[in-house]
Amino acid sequence: MLERIKNWASGETRRARVLIAEDDAEMRKLLAHVVRAEGHEVIEAPDGRRLLAYLQSAMMSDGAGLPDLIVSDIRMPGYSGLDVLMAVREASLDVPVVLITAFGDPQTHNEAFELGAAVLDKPFSLDDFRRTVQALVT
Repeated sequence: MLERIKNWASGETRRARVLIAEDDAEMRKLLAHVVRAEGHEVIEAPDGRRLLAYLQSAMMSDGAGLPDLIVSDIRMPGYSGLDVLMAVREASLDVPVVLITAFGDPQTHNEAFELGAAVLDKPFSLDDFRRTVQALVT
């Protein structure tokens, strides 16, 4: 976290590792394209189960490969984005999380905010998405 603050204060950007979980393949590819265009590394997961499997593997390898940011759809087969967020917080991972949803009711937003996540409601502009990613990885 201190490194992010130093980078932000100096105006520097760095190559971040962003883990994107989205069950809609076209949406996942679009989000990954936007993140890669900003110069970041992207790991794609088609659902919450695979996202959590990736995190578990990274944690077992002494944290190598842990993402700098997680972007997850809320409604996915298996584990939802909220399930993923709770697992990340229970594991005490200091990783920012952005949840995206087409079903953004106030209760879901409150739950996400209480767990420290940002929420973007679909449809959102790619510029808003890009700005959110940049703010959280720099």
